[in-house]
Amino acid sequence: MVVLGVASIRAKYTGLNSYYVTRTYINFWWGRPNFNIRWRPLSTVGSGETNGVGTARSNESSQRDPLDLSFENTKIAYKSKTSWELLRGIFVMKLSSYKVLVENNEKLLKIGLSILGQRLFNYLMRSTFYGHFVAGESVDGIQPTINRLYSFGVKPILDYSAEEDMCEEEAKELEFLACISAAEMKQKEQQQSQDDLKQFRYHEKFADRRKYNVTARTYFYMSEAQCEKNTDTFLRCIDAVAGTTKSTGFAAIKMTALGRPQLLIQLSEVIARTRKFFKDVTGTEKNMILSKVQPSLFEKKLQNDLQVNTHQKEVKDWLEKMDYDKKGLINLFSWSDLVDMNYVMSELFKVPSIKTGRMEPIIRALTTEEEEMFKNMMRRLHCISRVAREKDVRVMIDAEQTYFQPAISRITMELMRKYNKEKPIIFNTYQCYLKEAYDNAVLDMELADRRGFFFGAKLVRGAYMEQERLRAKTVGYEDPINPTFEATSMMYHKTLTEIMQRIVERKDRKLSMMVATHNEDTVRYTVNKMKDLGIKPEDRLVCFGQLYGMCDQVSFALGQAGYSVYKYVPYGPVNDVLPYLSRRARENSSVLQKVDKERFLLQKEVFRRIKEGQIFYRPTGNYTPL
Repeated sequence: MVVLGVASIRAKYTGLNSYYVTRTYINFWWGRPNFNIRWRPLSTVGSGETNGVGTARSNESSQRDPLDLSFENTKIAYKSKTSWELLRGIFVMKLSSYKVLVENNEKLLKIGLSILGQRLFNYLMRSTFYGHFVAGESVDGIQPTINRLYSFGVKPILDYSAEEDMCEEEAKELEFLACISAAEMKQKEQQQSQDDLKQFRYHEKFADRRKYNVTARTYFYMSEAQCEKNTDTFLRCIDAVAGTTKSTGFAAIKMTALGRPQLLIQLSEVIARTRKFFKDVTGTEKNMILSKVQPSLFEKKLQNDLQVNTHQKEVKDWLEKMDYDKKGLINLFSWSDLVDMNYVMSELFKVPSIKTGRMEPIIRALTTEEEEMFKNMMRRLHCISRVAREKDVRVMIDAEQTYFQPAISRITMELMRKYNKEKPIIFNTYQCYLKEAYDNAVLDMELADRRGFFFGAKLVRGAYMEQERLRAKTVGYEDPINPTFEATSMMYHKTLTEIMQRIVERKDRKLSMMVATHNEDTVRYTVNKMKDLGIKPEDRLVCFGQLYGMCDQVSFALGQAGYSVYKYVPYGPVNDVLPYLSRRARENSSVLQKVDKERFLLQKEVFRRIKEGQIFYRPTGNYTPL
């Protein structure tokens, strides 16, 4: 029988005001942590010290390992793991390879809970899937995990991953009520009257946005009160990042958690109609911001080519309020005024009709209550952004479905314009399985350059591929997804190369990028491209990100070699994170080749420890993340 070590904390205190942590040793005897926290007087802190997560070490004494780009050196990759954690990982990865278990995992979890009872079920989950993929139940509970990640060169992106457990019918009902305007239902506008943009219409088959192999968190709109609760959760997450990581971490948020999704759909449609209107007026295929069309030329084309009376007061006022600079038009509307709540949507989004010459709305009807809901959403986003800036915590705004994403990206860029004036606080996410990913990133970088704010990007492959393809086919619009995995990889590499080249060309440190991928080839490509372009890891302009419990052979190899690396760290009560665990199981099942390699590497490290007599190895890290 193996006797597990009992966790103990040994520390000297003479008052928190006069002492601080100099080093945190997180040792493990088989499976349980043993903390040895050493405290040192503040008077001994020198300028060479770097504050970290519960640590403060001299950069000179910080350990660094050579980077093995094969990512097969298991001694380096798993030196932060106990042998028990390696065995648990092998077990979890093996279970994830059985499709029958993965496809029925939700039913099996419910059966397990009913048979075992809450206490035994929680113990089983903590010993298996929950323990492998989730850091803990609360901010205090995840502190040991954050400390250990930090001591091995990896920083956290915190996400409170508790989710509502609802059936498909409940989800569909909520989505129907949240995605159709009350004004439309009154006027019966939801019929096929304007279906030239079908993708921006509610469709019952896809009302439950969790279906069709979605690997990302889904929020359903329940009420304004629930949105306020979600805001409080995000704010607590920002507080946790600031408190546990000394502002070196990220917090992740989703915009659909903060307001009525119908508003994002309608704004996305407005963006599509604005592009069409600009093309109809100017005849150019280029995007507005790249076309460098001057407002005077635009007015001239309206007046001469389309016979619109630009001397009308309404039209003249609209022309004067367009967003432009010396290079030309940026947008036909002042999105900054909208996001700052200086206008209501129904008043702002009007253009001169090419047929009648009168100003007409290009946004579907909204009620006064829905206009107020949009202001509430903006107020919540400003609150989160403002607190993040004050606490020096970066906020990652996640990408979502393509019928939401144009509005999400547009609003995110306006938040960047407001809050990224001194450093990158707000980051936008680009899904590189989309055909438009590269173009969208280029347009946003151009806007950031012309407006002079810091640009932050996270590149991912994407989380909604199967759903997006099926929806496009069912509803009847062009598939927005790249045709093959290889095409998506090319898009990813093309986009990250463009960002890195601009980093080098601009030399003003106003561009930052996270390469969020589990693909080893993409990581190798990025590292080599950084070397080719002269971008050093310590510049902290390019960083990497992976999920907690996955791809450790990449994350820790990079972090321990001195690269800036983050782990997406979920936390929350066992029962409340079961939907998150279900997605991780499905994700692993869908990429069996990668999972098989991870399981092979874990087994290889276990055998190495047995052979070298290190089965009771105790992890102790001496790495300082950038």
